Amino acid sequence: MAGSAGERTFDAMATTTKIQPRALVRASGGPRYAVALAVDAVGTGLLRPFLLLYGVSVLRLSAPATGIAMTVGAVVGLVCLPAVGRWLDRGARSTVVAASMLVRVLGVALLLVAPEGHVWLFATAALFLGIGNQAWPAAHAALVATVAHGRERDAALAGGRALRNAGLGTGALLATACLAGGTTALQALAAVTGLAYLGAAALAWSVHVHAHPADAAAAPKGRHDQPAPRMHALLAANVIYVFCLTVPEIALPLVLVTQMHASPVWSGAIFVANTVLVVTLQVPVTVLMARFPRRSVLAMAGVVLTASYLGFLVAAALRHDWGAPAVAAVSVLCTLGEIIYAGSATALVTALAPAHVLGRALTRFQLSTGFGLAVSPAAITALAPHGPAALWGGLAAATIVSAGAVATERDQGPRLSGCRRRARAGS
Repeated sequence: MAGSAGERTFDAMATTTKIQPRALVRASGGPRYAVALAVDAVGTGLLRPFLLLYGVSVLRLSAPATGIAMTVGAVVGLVCLPAVGRWLDRGARSTVVAASMLVRVLGVALLLVAPEGHVWLFATAALFLGIGNQAWPAAHAALVATVAHGRERDAALAGGRALRNAGLGTGALLATACLAGGTTALQALAAVTGLAYLGAAALAWSVHVHAHPADAAAAPKGRHDQPAPRMHALLAANVIYVFCLTVPEIALPLVLVTQMHASPVWSGAIFVANTVLVVTLQVPVTVLMARFPRRSVLAMAGVVLTASYLGFLVAAALRHDWGAPAVAAVSVLCTLGEIIYAGSATALVTALAPAHVLGRALTRFQLSTGFGLAVSPAAITALAPHGPAALWGGLAAATIVSAGAVATERDQGPRLSGCRRRARAGS
């Protein structure tokens, strides 16, 4: 039975088990869905890192106008999340995932037909891309939570993140190799991205996963009308936690190049190392942490991230010869904190939320993630000119406070979801 004392004990104090790739693929939605994730990630990696360059080089827009359009698209894309949550709570799963990919096809199509100088058409394309990027994480997590349960679900979510990072890195490498072709190459990359999204959407839709209508009816008396857990502290803390995702991309290159006057090669090496570590360690670390309660693991991630930020503060005070290597060494600790955070945060939300409001809970969490990712570049670039103490000390203080809030918040609703979700999957 779902929610039994034995199962709750297993979920809270699970022991490390051997990772079985086939079982992990099944728990992640099956082979076709795994291929869909990989194709989607490669397509995203081809274009997303170079979207600003596309606007400036192909459409001849100014850099500020292009950046504003991209930011507005990402932020306004968050507005769609409540509707996505309600759609998921009506039982849709693979259909929502496919829709999040198809809406990005429309965004790419607008990029390809946009004439030079038309900033509004570029902004509309960025909006559709933003909607798809914001809707996908919640839809994917809901699908995985429907076909897998307990700690198997946590490992499947971690596997999906590792696969996605591998695809993003592969796509970015392929795109970088093609950039010598100039504007024609950028347009070709956009076209290939659109085809990748279209193929991924078809594969995702073909798995036909949706939540069984009996799930809500089978809920214990009084649970059917239970609202989504509020998770106020968790959602607020998540806004701070997600800063760790932008540290390798924004904070470290900014500090290394403009303040420590180190070679840009250090920034590239740190970014590559981050990607490799996430791809190789996300699943093993998540499985290893399964012996502890998810909330405790998430708080632990905050402690590790805080230690890494303090490490960056110390590294910034070292001599030029030692500063860059020290930053690179501390970045490994920061990546470990990121891995622990990513393996526990979404898993905690899926464990706390009742089945009939899972979609709304996941989209609220994604809203906090999207907001944090949107404000972090501005916050980091605003703090950096005031010195390492302002940047790294500020991040460390905010993160340790967030970790404390996560650790002390009392769970509302069912403690863990167990087997209360059943799926009907066809091929």
